Amino acid sequence: MVRNDWSGQTFPHPPGRRPVVGDALGAEMRAPLQSTMRRAKGLGPIFELHVFDQKFVFVTGAELAAELADESRFAKGLSPALVALREFAGQGLFTAYNDETNWALAHDLLRPAFTKAAMQRYHPIMLAAAQELFDTWDDREGPVDVSADMTKLTMETISRTAFSTDFGSFSRSEPHPFIPAMIAALKAGQRKGSLNAMPGAGLMAKRIDKKNAHHQAYVDSLLDEIIAERRSADEADDSDLLGIMLHTPHPETGERLDDLNIRHQILTFLVAGHETTSGALSFALYYLSRDPEVLAKAQAEVDQVLGADPDAEPTFEQVAKLRYLRRVLDESLRLWPTAPAFTRSPRETTVLSTGHTMRPEDWAIVILPLMHRDPSVWGDDAEEFDPDRFLPERSRGRQPHSYKPFGTGERSCIGRQFALHEAILVLARLLHRYDIAGDPAYELEIAERLTLMPRGFELTLSPRTPTAGSGGEPAPRADTEEVCPVSTSDASAGT
Repeated sequence: MVRNDWSGQTFPHPPGRRPVVGDALGAEMRAPLQSTMRRAKGLGPIFELHVFDQKFVFVTGAELAAELADESRFAKGLSPALVALREFAGQGLFTAYNDETNWALAHDLLRPAFTKAAMQRYHPIMLAAAQELFDTWDDREGPVDVSADMTKLTMETISRTAFSTDFGSFSRSEPHPFIPAMIAALKAGQRKGSLNAMPGAGLMAKRIDKKNAHHQAYVDSLLDEIIAERRSADEADDSDLLGIMLHTPHPETGERLDDLNIRHQILTFLVAGHETTSGALSFALYYLSRDPEVLAKAQAEVDQVLGADPDAEPTFEQVAKLRYLRRVLDESLRLWPTAPAFTRSPRETTVLSTGHTMRPEDWAIVILPLMHRDPSVWGDDAEEFDPDRFLPERSRGRQPHSYKPFGTGERSCIGRQFALHEAILVLARLLHRYDIAGDPAYELEIAERLTLMPRGFELTLSPRTPTAGSGGEPAPRADTEEVCPVSTSDASAGT
């Protein structure tokens, strides 16, 4: 990876910089994003951190982030974290370089996997996975670990829709061995990314590789076996993502993905497709449990759409009617976008509105939780949770590109509609079936993995009797990017 030196230009930085280590002493290894957010205070819309010999440039201002979102001038850049993950996910959709042909080929081939017709095929799979989770909750006493259970749910959903495999998360006493092996391999890549700038990083990376080799080998071999078995099947099955990648040629060139890249794409969807959605669900449930008024409005909407039967399952068409629930999800992702950053580089040397010259080898990381809190866009109460920020009348005229939970541009998250549909469906069923209560003493603690996730957040669930709904539809919602601003992510879950 080319060092990010920005031609020697300097930016504001926090106090306490030291020789050799630079700004490393103020970082928290377990929570680098949150410590960077704290250190950003008072530094303006763009600032830097030096960690040994690596320069990190961060953008927090909405206006400057919007400039970087201009696809005619800028494209996705790969931060050290994503470069390290290439050893795990190769040329997958979110770790590929822009000029790698496999990215464009996979992106074009997989678009049909997220059409309305495809989403209708996934809908009953999502419902079945949610029911399995609720069945385990009904047999369990005491509070539930929200993040852990949401992660099991979203892993089952993506594995079943991506390559028709059931990991048995709700039936096994211990997780399927693939899951801890995948997590271990992923963590190894993350560790290597975090060590990238340190002296002796190459030696430490070799030690990490040696310790992790058996996890990576198991993950690769299991997926390769699934791919080989499906390829040798007598009849082609393109009902899931794997089938599409195996049997669909590019409509213009006739090209197909090779088996190695298919494995990388499956890994990409497993990793990016389950942690981001489980985090979004967990944050939404956290905010719902802390605000009785918002919770009551959400349950009233769900009752109106689903009626008096607590076991009612939303139809595909009903999910789109849950507009208040969608605003709850949008606002949760504004405050804590589970894929919390994306990186941009210019297509050619350019001068930013700040006066800094940026070359194609330079990159800047947009910190979404800070950009989403920019008071010039979101007001002086930007730290507060308020789903009605996303009402059409309050969204009109909002600065473009000021809300990016799914990244930006052509490398935005291809699966965003999948994630939103799944999250709203699960929230609707959960709020219709249960009353939820959190521990009043709990203070939000955020775990930083590849994505963000509440840590130690539990809910007590009790059976709920819904209020009979009228069957009417909530008021229609304008279909604009700023009201439904989800066409946006080359963050961790972006492609």
